[in-house]
Parts: sequence; C-alpha cells; structure tokens
Amino acid sequence: MKGAAKVTVPGTFRAAVEAQDLGAITRALDPGIEFLSPVMVKPYQGRDTVAALLGVLLEVFEDFRYTHELASPEGAQALIFSARVAGKAVQGLDLLTFGESGLVTGLTVMVRPLPAAMTLARVVGRRMEEQGATP
Repeated sequence: MKGAAKVTVPGTFRAAVEAQDLGAITRALDPGIEFLSPVMVKPYQGRDTVAALLGVLLEVFEDFRYTHELASPEGAQALIFSARVAGKAVQGLDLLTFGESGLVTGLTVMVRPLPAAMTLARVVGRRMEEQGATP
C-alpha cells in the first residue's frame, strides 16, 4: 500500500524530531537523501551525512517545536517550526519528500529572519567542520 507508507513515515519523522531521537530520525531517511537549505552553498547528500547535520541541528536549536503541518495529495509534507539559535528567534519550514519506500528522500529547510538564518549557518557550519562532515 504505497499511500499508507507515505502517511506513516511523515508522522514518524515528526515524532522522532520532537523526541530528539537521532536514531529514529536516521531510520526515517532514505540512503540517498538530499538536504537543501538557502544558507548552505551545496546540498548535503546521503543518510550518514544528513543524519550528522540533523544531529547538530538538534543540539543548536533551543526551544524547537513544530507549530503547523501541511500535506500535499502527492505525499509531500511541510512542517513549520519555531526555535531559537544563539538566543535569536527563528521560524522555519521543513519540506519533506518521500520515495516509494516511504522514507524521506528530500529535506529542504527554509529559515527566517535573515539575521537568525545567518547565525544558524555560522554555528552549524562550524560544528559540521569540526566533525569533518562536508556536503
């Protein structure tokens, strides 16, 4: 049942993020996942690299919470969130796409306002470099 997988996994991804369970988040990712963000020059690709990035985001975001959830008939999902990074308020959107298996194949994260987005890019970029993870 192709439709059932697309309904189940989005809820699983959201629950894993809200529980800050990196293992569960990683299990929801397709091996070929691509992570895009306007604050990063190149996309991050592959389950291990994207999981490392999401682990950093779990550490960097303070008071993270999803505020809205939207789904398309085609199975894409948008999760709108609010958080703080280095004391700055940030609003964002996680846009998820899913493959035939129901795993997340694409994750695009958009954040605003610009000063908070730039702070996020600096903090996350520094931590990813320290870990040796590159896009």
